[in-house]
Amino acid sequence: MRGTLVVLGAFLLASLGISYAKPDFAQEKPGSAEPKITPEDAAKKNPVPPTSDGLAEVRKLYSYNCAMCHGKIGDGKGDLAADMKLDLRDWRDGSSLDKLTDGELFWIISNGKGKMPGEGDRTKERVRWNFVNLVRSFARKDAGDKPKTESPLS
Repeated sequence: MRGTLVVLGAFLLASLGISYAKPDFAQEKPGSAEPKITPEDAAKKNPVPPTSDGLAEVRKLYSYNCAMCHGKIGDGKGDLAADMKLDLRDWRDGSSLDKLTDGELFWIISNGKGKMPGEGDRTKERVRWNFVNLVRSFARKDAGDKPKTESPLS
């Protein structure tokens, strides 16, 4: 009788363990969990015009949440980016953003990209659109020019 209880107990424990295990086909493959942008999201237009108040609001959030990687001036040379060996865009160079629509920037800000977490529901939609305005504002007036380096002759 005692042997039967031990076998029954072992069987129940094994059954319980199996019931909580995921089958192999249900496990996600690494990298497949990153969401993809839809054409509709990419085509969205920024409904929030850039204003000094809106930019001031997001500059504060940017300094807390983004500058550590993207740099205080949007140059992609924040301390954490250097530590993590990330190669980020220099937003001061307008050509670095030319191929991205406002909808694409908004989607990246909202959902994240690679190691960057998204703002998602942490911020209101209006604030995320103001982040798009801020990122665009980093570009110099001479947006087509690359950041200048000193000439070896000078």
